[in-house]
Amino acid sequence: MNLNRALAQVASFVDRRIGWDRLPRPLGIVTLIGLRDRLREENLANTRLIRPTPPRPADLHVRTLDGGWNDLTKPAMGSLNTRFGRNIPLERAYRSSEPELREPSPRRVAEKLLARKEFIPADSVNMLAAAWIQFEVHDWLSHDTSPSWPFCLKLDKDDDWPKRPMKIPRSVPDRPRATPDIPTAYATHDTHWWDASQIYGCDKNFQNAARTGVGGRLQLEDGLHPRALDRFLDPPGPRGNFWVGLALLHALFIREHNAICDALRSEHPGWTDDRLHDKARLINAAVMAKIHSVEWTPAIIAHPTTELAMNINWYGLLGKRIRQLGRVGRSDILSGIRGSPTEHFGVPYSLTEEFVSVYRMHPLIRDEYEFWSLGGGPATTYSFPAIGPREWRASLRGIGVADAFYSLGIANPGAIVLHNYPTSLRTNFRPDLNGPLVDLATVDIFRDRERGVPRYNEFRALMHRKPVASFNELADDTQVAAELKEVYDHVDRVDLMTGLYAERRPKGFAFSDTAFRIFILMASRRLKSDRFFTTDYTEEVYTRAGLEWIERATMANVLVRHYPQLGSLVRRDNAFKPWHR
Repeated sequence: MNLNRALAQVASFVDRRIGWDRLPRPLGIVTLIGLRDRLREENLANTRLIRPTPPRPADLHVRTLDGGWNDLTKPAMGSLNTRFGRNIPLERAYRSSEPELREPSPRRVAEKLLARKEFIPADSVNMLAAAWIQFEVHDWLSHDTSPSWPFCLKLDKDDDWPKRPMKIPRSVPDRPRATPDIPTAYATHDTHWWDASQIYGCDKNFQNAARTGVGGRLQLEDGLHPRALDRFLDPPGPRGNFWVGLALLHALFIREHNAICDALRSEHPGWTDDRLHDKARLINAAVMAKIHSVEWTPAIIAHPTTELAMNINWYGLLGKRIRQLGRVGRSDILSGIRGSPTEHFGVPYSLTEEFVSVYRMHPLIRDEYEFWSLGGGPATTYSFPAIGPREWRASLRGIGVADAFYSLGIANPGAIVLHNYPTSLRTNFRPDLNGPLVDLATVDIFRDRERGVPRYNEFRALMHRKPVASFNELADDTQVAAELKEVYDHVDRVDLMTGLYAERRPKGFAFSDTAFRIFILMASRRLKSDRFFTTDYTEEVYTRAGLEWIERATMANVLVRHYPQLGSLVRRDNAFKPWHR
């Protein structure tokens, strides 16, 4: 048994007996490293990379629109229309049978356990943190669903849903390239890479609507993304989920891209529009990855051990000051993942269905928002639909961008717990203008069953945690335990999302420890598998000015660079923690 495997076994034992979050920070870090090693060895399953090689780009030092050629030996890896992987053994990833899809009714789970009774705030973070994770998810993943092929869910006779049965569009399997020895697999319609595709798009039509064609810059219209992009970002279809929070972040990082272009052009006046654009994209994507790694994640899981762990991913155990002087060896433990060797751990890189599942964080969304003016005066209250799909642009024109940033900065999102799923996403949410109303909580429960994600207790065991023996052990609250028993009858039937929302959370965590196991594995994998964060994180690829720009970037700095009126208001230590009023 090699040293890494021995550490992984010891770490799992210590975690089960004591819990990584109860250990002194140095021992907690060692335990998390051991857990990550075990997850890398046992929790990466290959659903097969089946796609023709994309066209080779003229310049291999740029990110491609379709995500191809990140890995030069497997050019299709991580590109558009490649499959989601799995973090569980393939033999445990088969979709539920028809009766299992229905029992207990996903609608009953949503009504009895998820529906918001009263708003439960997450006090440790602000609404920018909620907007940020949706902004990032739109870079990472999307499934294709088919309204013409619905799952018809029968409803209880006393259910007040306006139309029966409830029709849920099914996820479209990757059938044209299906393989008989692999469970039903699904392809992504975004690239798997951390490449800021939510800003830059994945095809020429998006890119042509986004770019000015001059100086590498992206278009802005009244300070926001141009209306020509609405058909991509806020379409009248299954992904019509845009809102004010997303609009603010799109505007912010379009501005950041343009500022990077201007800085590069001052140093390289002879560069073409394309070269300026492509270099600025590389830098901007790395700024987002850094902000997510060392600011958003430590804010949302604000435990001393995980705060240090996320900094180790970016800077290494030797710390920021040493890393700024250069790398010490090849180890990503000592000097961070940036500039270390690329590694896929034996499985072609992709995001996974389990990664999708643990990012079901809709309780972060509030149903009502107060928007305050920096100039003083009373707040104006908006319901979520008034700042949501297809309404956000008119509302934001009245609110003002800087005022909206400030208002989200001082407001708390919802806690990711039971009885806190936003009413506005359950009762009058219509992502498709021509389609039916959607109870998104019901859909979320159905999606995991449909895509072969195990239920909570089995998933917990597959993440190397001891399964819970009772509802009381799961919920740690007798009333909630009784509610869970009423709906599920047996603890092994509890859906993954329900269990994640119900379980005890480590101190400072906004989500569950079981979900965190996927973060331990995938947060580092997204960096470690990407050559633009590993072997190609160099001056030759990024330029010296580009690397310095990334080094200086924080969310607060980016906000103040483009909205200087926020300078005395934004929280400088971490802009995702609540700002002072």
